[in-house]
Amino acid sequence: MLFALPTSASGHTRPEAPTSAMARMSGLGVIFLPWPEALGTALRAMAHKTVVRSGFHGWFAGRTPVIFQAERKEPIGTAVLSPINPRVRAGFHGWFAARTAEIFPKKTPSPPIGTAAASEYRKTVVRSGFHGWFAERTPVTFMSAAGDAALPHYHLPVLPRETASWMNAGPGKFIIDGTLGGGGHSEAMLEAGARVLGVDRDPEAIAHASRRLERFGDRFQSWQGNFGELHCYPEVQGGELADGLLLDLGVSSHQLDDASRGFSFMREGPLDMRMGPASRMTAADVVNTYAESDLVRILREYGEEPQARRIAAAIVRQREKTLFETTADLAQCIERAIGRSGKTHPATRAFQAIRIEVNDEFGSLRSALEKADRLLKPGGRLLVITFHSLEDRMVKQFFRDRSREWIDQPEWPEPRPNPLRTFRLPQPKAIAASPEEIRTNPRARSAKLRVAELLDPKPR
Repeated sequence: MLFALPTSASGHTRPEAPTSAMARMSGLGVIFLPWPEALGTALRAMAHKTVVRSGFHGWFAGRTPVIFQAERKEPIGTAVLSPINPRVRAGFHGWFAARTAEIFPKKTPSPPIGTAAASEYRKTVVRSGFHGWFAERTPVTFMSAAGDAALPHYHLPVLPRETASWMNAGPGKFIIDGTLGGGGHSEAMLEAGARVLGVDRDPEAIAHASRRLERFGDRFQSWQGNFGELHCYPEVQGGELADGLLLDLGVSSHQLDDASRGFSFMREGPLDMRMGPASRMTAADVVNTYAESDLVRILREYGEEPQARRIAAAIVRQREKTLFETTADLAQCIERAIGRSGKTHPATRAFQAIRIEVNDEFGSLRSALEKADRLLKPGGRLLVITFHSLEDRMVKQFFRDRSREWIDQPEWPEPRPNPLRTFRLPQPKAIAASPEEIRTNPRARSAKLRVAELLDPKPR
């Protein structure tokens, strides 16, 4: 079942908060509060959206806070003062029950009599009493008559023209964007007239892209989950096979830039690195609990780190004294262990390896590739964008093994038909970004796009 797009609820009635831990709430909550003006002026209606993002999965992910408003009457001719005491009621007990959300209004001059009120900008901070990803998260709401023009920058998609061209999106086509991110690729396909199902692990990405793409109505739907598991939920697609599947691998610019997500050693933050709240472990779990041999393995396999053994030994020595808590702790430990030379930070490969382990990125990619034929109709296209050699090697090998018509072995008398052949390659080589795109988006310099097309099933 597809997730419903956010809806608005208006009125002055006091909403009810969930009282049970099993109560389910999803989507964005919208409450309209009156803003009194002088006689003869427009009544200002302010929509205030907030999303509670917890470190949990399942029923508790994406809880909707409820804002309660207390009002009191004043004598005629005076302003109506409405003190607001917002409380976040998450349907949970203990440390998270009824946390306080602070509202900071941006003061704007009162408009002249008879004119429309200016738009409002507000921030809410949910202080959860918790550490890591969810500690003091700041959801920002931009209210503007211009609609999506006020949305903050989230992520700039790579190879947008090449992706749109090879996907061949158009009216009547159904496309699955398996890595929704900021919604840039989805937006291009929607503008071409297609319907799009956006998939992402990150509830922040789902919320942002849903706001950005709401003008397309029901032609855009979203599902919060792992693209490697999409084949397990046919009801998400409504039983419909897709004309295209896009996988834009790696992390988004927003995730890298957000220090509280712990993806980057450039900004100090908690050792988290989860792409979504359903991940079973954090980066802190890896560096503080993995055996030294396992640390060596993931650093070599996922990071291609030549100093894997030295880094793993340094991590184990330090955690015996004090556990790792922040990205700076880990980056400094690695730098002390192997030194620093050149422009590349010595922790770059290690951070990549730990991130891949935390999110099981290769397992998800392998599952998505092997099950893509269950999601696509004959003639449907599979597009994969990779950013480092390990991912690209996996995609290249899969496309080669599933597209060659004949296979041969030295001990065979002659080549045999390939029983695994399910795709053809309309573009055998990888597509790279143009020099113009790399100048405007340096992240595109390592991007490679590969394209495969599902064959018609052979009659049995």
